[in-house]
Amino acid sequence: MNGITAYGAYIPRARLSKQSMAETNAWFDAGLKSLGKGERSICNWDEDTITMAVEAASACRAAMGEQSVSALYLASTTFPFLDRQNSVLVAEALNMDRTLRTMDIGGSQRAATSALIALLEGSDETSALLVASEHRRSKAGSRAEMLWGDAAAAVAIGSDNVIAEVLGIETLAVDFVDHYRGDKASFDYGWEDRWIRDEGFMKSVPTAVIALFEKCSVSSEEIDYFILPTDQARTPMGLARKLGIDGDAVVDNQISNVGVTGAAQSILLLVKTLEQAKAGDLILVTGFGQGCDAILLRATKAITDFKPAQGVSRALAARREETNYNKLLSFNNLIERETGKRGEVDKQTYLSGYNRRKDLLTSFIGGKCRECGTVQIPREKYCVNPECNALDSQDDYSFADKTGTVMTWTADRLTFDWNPPAYFGMVQFDGGGKLMMDFTEVEEGSIDSGSKVSVHFRIRQFDPQRGFRKYFWKAVIEE
Repeated sequence: MNGITAYGAYIPRARLSKQSMAETNAWFDAGLKSLGKGERSICNWDEDTITMAVEAASACRAAMGEQSVSALYLASTTFPFLDRQNSVLVAEALNMDRTLRTMDIGGSQRAATSALIALLEGSDETSALLVASEHRRSKAGSRAEMLWGDAAAAVAIGSDNVIAEVLGIETLAVDFVDHYRGDKASFDYGWEDRWIRDEGFMKSVPTAVIALFEKCSVSSEEIDYFILPTDQARTPMGLARKLGIDGDAVVDNQISNVGVTGAAQSILLLVKTLEQAKAGDLILVTGFGQGCDAILLRATKAITDFKPAQGVSRALAARREETNYNKLLSFNNLIERETGKRGEVDKQTYLSGYNRRKDLLTSFIGGKCRECGTVQIPREKYCVNPECNALDSQDDYSFADKTGTVMTWTADRLTFDWNPPAYFGMVQFDGGGKLMMDFTEVEEGSIDSGSKVSVHFRIRQFDPQRGFRKYFWKAVIEE
């Protein structure tokens, strides 16, 4: 059976103070003050499930080295598109092989663990990639708004260089409706917490876990890490006691510094655990939602030498404090904001034109001249080197992993932007090529000519009239 061979994670930089959230809404619900400690991650206006998935998958692939990937599964309950395969867009942003098998998996909070089981039980010798990403919307001033967060995580599954081997898997399918979201609904509708705990978690999880322990001939006392995704703070410890698992083995759900990330939570906590696990440690991963998935892993000796490109700890450290609660409302379209006349311009995407240039727009591919070696973006018919000007001489050249330097920049408050001012300017890439780009995640005073940047896949524009969104690559100042 396959095992985990690599991992990566992404958490949006913006961390909104829960105190500011509670204080804004306490006039209506004073009970929110009890949840007002710490912070939660929030997507910038140009981030969503797909952009976070690209970040997490990119970090995972960077740690995989030269390993080929035969499949990419994307797990979420918040796909931007209902009838367009989101996983294909992620794969193209990563410039992966077009013969890749792709699949979107959703419909349940255990979508990611179910996808992980499917890949672990597969027989392919080459690696597969599982990405779990979630950007859930919640009603303003709700308990969910205080407890949830946005994030993505990715794991590679294969048979070579395994850092966590699979000992056993157990699944229980039960239509226990703790919450749901109908096809026309914008928000989840949930039932009472205590009932969910007693009738859901306390019954489904032990049924699956005990069967798993018996199958693997493992005792509960041997478990070193117990992952149970939930926004109920006390439930994991209560279940640990019921199962006989040491309380120290319970993996913190990060409610105080990230929030619970829905379908991505199990994989995010697995990545967090793999960062600190030692060879021989037993890791119990569960997924809850219309039943329970239970997966038992054991860290191997290879985990000692594994070097992640970005795990949870690094993603946590790359934070920017945010106290403006209105940004959460605005970025999640929870209020109707006046955008002015410049915001009313039609944003229709001409799909034929998009398809012709999606190598640039999605994969950020430029060109490198075979005759003189000049690098350029965008790629054109003729080499831009005036001493060459060769026709049809350019091979594909990826800029997605390149860093660059800000040559010029502008902060514009006249043009429309969801988080003004709009920053844009000229970027000179290391190794050649330059392009006029938008900047994102800019803090006032942090950008200047000479600043180093990396590039990231983000939303460029929304077309609310047709329900489409355009993606492109933006520059982010390196810290």
